[in-house]
Amino acid sequence: MSRHILSIDQGTTSSRTIIFNETFDILGLAQQEFEQFFPRSGWVEHDPEEIWKSSLETCRLALSKSGLSGRDIAAIGITNQRETTILWDRATGEPVYRAIVWQDRRTSEYCNALSEAGHGELIAAKTGLLIDPYFSATKIHWILDNVDGVREKAERGALAFGTVDSFLLWRLTGGRVHATDATNAARTMLFNIHDNCWDNELLEIFQIPASLLPEVCDSSA
Repeated sequence: MSRHILSIDQGTTSSRTIIFNETFDILGLAQQEFEQFFPRSGWVEHDPEEIWKSSLETCRLALSKSGLSGRDIAAIGITNQRETTILWDRATGEPVYRAIVWQDRRTSEYCNALSEAGHGELIAAKTGLLIDPYFSATKIHWILDNVDGVREKAERGALAFGTVDSFLLWRLTGGRVHATDATNAARTMLFNIHDNCWDNELLEIFQIPASLLPEVCDSSA
């Protein structure tokens, strides 16, 4: 029985894969950088396809260095850049826009408007977070309102949202699994940390259809 673990560390500037044995010795390691995009001042984007390809390539390289094959892997773990936001088409798997990175500040004015409307206390109470462009909710809202046809597709359930872990899991499973865990969901500003679920009141505030969201599973699910 295989006891090897493949760990994907999908970061802000590079993707890395490490393969461990049962005593956590490193058997193989590979890392690959990818391009950063800065379309305007304060905007930071990644190409989701580069994220996917660099993650997949480092998996292949790490396996090659370890002398193992996919059949030798008992489990895969994913850690990622958290709040970075991707929306993609459920039928094709194609992203509708570049990934908006956690560093991106394009939604600052929208965040100020939410605060001025008095939503700050409620959002903090439910999520433990302050209203800030750092988190995923306002990035999702921006894509829905600024990319042609995206809101209409989202409202009829044709699109999926995910932080990078969810996007990679979708691709790794051929679109069979749309899921995340609570540690990632809690960084979206849409997750109720007390009830451990997506919060309908928050979805209404941010005007985000619930059909976009992944299933929230235990970290070891």
